[in-house]
Order: sequence, then C-alpha cells, then structure tokens
Amino acid sequence: MSQEITQLLLAWNQGDEQALDRLMPLVHGELHQLAHRYMAGERPGHPLQTTALVNEAYLRLIDTSRVRWQNRAHFFAVSAQLMRRILVDVARARAKLKRGGEAIQVSLDDAMAIPREPGADLIALDDALTTLAALDERKSKVVELRFFGGLSVDETAEVLRVSPITVMREWKSAKAWLYRELAGPTANGQRTLEPRR
Repeated sequence: MSQEITQLLLAWNQGDEQALDRLMPLVHGELHQLAHRYMAGERPGHPLQTTALVNEAYLRLIDTSRVRWQNRAHFFAVSAQLMRRILVDVARARAKLKRGGEAIQVSLDDAMAIPREPGADLIALDDALTTLAALDERKSKVVELRFFGGLSVDETAEVLRVSPITVMREWKSAKAWLYRELAGPTANGQRTLEPRR
C-alpha cells in the first residue's frame, strides 16, 4: 500500500485531481490515528474532535499545492505538521480569549474541535520546538516527525534524507534539550538554550 500511496502522491503532484480522490480513502485511517494521538491529551469522550481535526487537516492538505510530495512518509510528516499547527492555533486563540482578547467567530464544526481546556502544555511545547528549530532545525524536525507524526526511525530518516543512526542521535539529544527547556529555569535561574551535542 505504501507504494500505491507514493504513486498517487506523485500523480497528484502532476495535477491529477482523481489521484487525490483515490488517495484519501487509503490514508484516512492513518490520518485518523495521527489525529487521535494528538487528541489523546485533550478532554476524553469526544470522538468528533478527532474527526474534526482530520477534516481540517484534509482541507489544508488540499490547499497545499506547493508541496512536492516525495512519498508516504513525507505526506504523513506534512499532515502531522498541519495538525500540530491547527491545535496550537486553537490553543493560542482560547488562551487569548481567557486573557480578555476579542471574541472570535467560529463555525459549529470548528467549535466542536476546540478543546475545553486551554492547551498550555501544547503551547509551551510549540514554543520550545520553535526555539529548538532556531538553534537546530533538524533536531526540531526529528521531534515533530517522531513525536507528533508517529513516524518510525526509518521513515524519519527517509523524510530527512539522513541515516537512521543520525535520527536516533538527534532524537535523544532533542528529547534531553526539550526536557530541560520545559522544566524551566535551571538552579542558577537561567535557561540553557544550547542543545548539548
């Protein structure tokens, strides 16, 4: 199936709109699993949240005509990035409203996708990943692909065009850096922003 997905992505790249129609049933289940992983930290018992996230990601995927799809792993990496962005945007909007920001009009479908609690942890993680990307973009990408995208070491290596050993080294280093960053100030009151090599 992986080969079929890659072929359909390449056909979609070349403007074959029917390829997209054939692709979506093949990837829907995996997109749903990816969205479920994202939603696991949100309020339980709301299956429409996962479905709404998949639908929003699907709409944004259709709009990504600039992407030159490489293969299945690349497709799911981009999907993971889109889902992360959607959830972070919603969390930031809810945090703004809680601080007294202006009201935002959303459709009923969008309202159902909004988590009940502000995603402070998701915002903190997103901020930390943004800082990490400024220091070491590849480490940030490894985290995004492995943690958010659920890609294997080999799939991550394929997307980033590096060896699996490099992915494992970057993954270990990035996790340690993120742990320190999210834990807050160090004992001397200063954050350590340089990832350890």
